[in-house]
Amino acid sequence: MGVAGSSEDQNEDHLAIVVVAAGRGARAGGGLPKQYRDVAGASVLARSLAALHRAAPQATIVVSINAEDGELYAQSLASLPVSAQARLRPPAFGGATRQESVRAGLEVLAKERRRPSVVLIHDAARIFPSEALVARAIGAAKDHGAAIPGVPVTDTIKEIAADGSIEGTPDRARLRAVQTPQAFAFDLILNAHRRAAEAGAHGLTDDAAIAEWAGERVFVFEGDAANMKITSADDLAAAEARLVAELVDVRLGQGYDVHALGEGDHIWLGGVKIAHDHGLVGHSDADVLSHAVTDALLGALADGDIGSHFPPSDPQWKGARSDIFLAYAASRVREHGGMIAHVDATLVCERPKIGPHRDAIRASLAATMGVSIDRVAVKATTSERLGFTGREEGIAALAVATVRLPLKAS
Repeated sequence: MGVAGSSEDQNEDHLAIVVVAAGRGARAGGGLPKQYRDVAGASVLARSLAALHRAAPQATIVVSINAEDGELYAQSLASLPVSAQARLRPPAFGGATRQESVRAGLEVLAKERRRPSVVLIHDAARIFPSEALVARAIGAAKDHGAAIPGVPVTDTIKEIAADGSIEGTPDRARLRAVQTPQAFAFDLILNAHRRAAEAGAHGLTDDAAIAEWAGERVFVFEGDAANMKITSADDLAAAEARLVAELVDVRLGQGYDVHALGEGDHIWLGGVKIAHDHGLVGHSDADVLSHAVTDALLGALADGDIGSHFPPSDPQWKGARSDIFLAYAASRVREHGGMIAHVDATLVCERPKIGPHRDAIRASLAATMGVSIDRVAVKATTSERLGFTGREEGIAALAVATVRLPLKAS
C-alpha cells in the first residue's frame, strides 16, 4: 500500500478527519462563502462537522479555512454541540487550491503527539455523511490504504471534441461519481501530498488523484446517493427542506425567572451590560432574561431546569456569566439532533427602557445560541406600577422556545 512505517507515538486506532472549508463558494449566493451560509438554523460547515462527529465521535477533526474567515469560522462553532467542539483542533489555513488546503490540514495532524493511522478527507459542502458511509470509509482505508466513495452514474456520458462533436460514449457501468469522505492511511496520503507539492504537480482535483499520481492504487467503495454536495442556492434550499422534514417532533418550552434589584450600577440582560442605578441580585450575574430562555430550551427537551444543571449551591457558578448556561442549553438541543426554531422572550420592568437595547440583546442571545437573529424576539412591558416589578423591586422575564427534534424510534 505504500504506507510509511508507524512511529511509537502512532495509535493504530487513531482516526482523524480533515474538513476542507477554504473555498469561496460564490455560486450559492448570499454574499458569504457557501460553507458559512445558514441552512435550517446552522451553517453548512457546522452541519457537516456535527454529522461527522455523530458518525465518528472518537475522531480528531481539523478544518482547513481561508485565513480571512476566522470570525466566520468562530461564529459557526457556536452552533456545534459541545462534544463536537471538544474534538476540534485549531484550524489550518488553506491555500488557493483544494490541494493546498488539504495538505495544510494534514500537516497540522502530522504535528500531533499521536499521529493518526487513518484520515478521512471531507468537503464541508457535503452535510449529509451518514454513519454507515463513514463506517465504510474507515473500513476501506484500513483494508486498502486508499479508497473513495462512489455512486453509479445513471446518465449516459459523452466524450466531446473541441467543436462539440461526440468522440465516444463510455460504458457507464464502469463509471462512478466520486464523493467524500475520501479515506486513506495517514502516512500514505501525507507523503503523496508532500511529493506532489515538491514536484510542482498542481491542479489535482481530489485526493484520490494525488494518491494515483504518487503511484498508489486507489479503490472505490459504495457511496451514498443522499450524500449531496451543496453548490447552488437551489441546493441550499433542498438541503434545508430535507433537514426540516426530518425534525418532525416539534416541542414548546417555557421559562420564567425573577431577580431582585439591589445595589449596583449596571444589569445584565440577554448577555448585554446595561447601565442602571441598581444591579440585579443573584448567585451568577443574575441575567434574568438569559435564565428564562435557558429554562425554556431545557423545558422543550424535558431536561430539568437551570438549577438542576447549574445549582446555586455550587460555588463555581458564583458570579458566572449566564451565557455559559444558555450556550449549554442550546448545545443540549443539538446533542439531541435538533434545532432551535424560535425564541420569544418578554421582560417585565419599569426601568431601564429596553427599546434602545433590543437589537443588541437579540444579537447577543442569537450568537450565544448559535442561531440567526431572525429566530429571536425580545419584547418588554411594564406592570403598570403594580406588584414587585411595578415598585421596581425586581425584574421578571418570560420565554417560550420552539425546538424541532428528530422523532425517536419507539
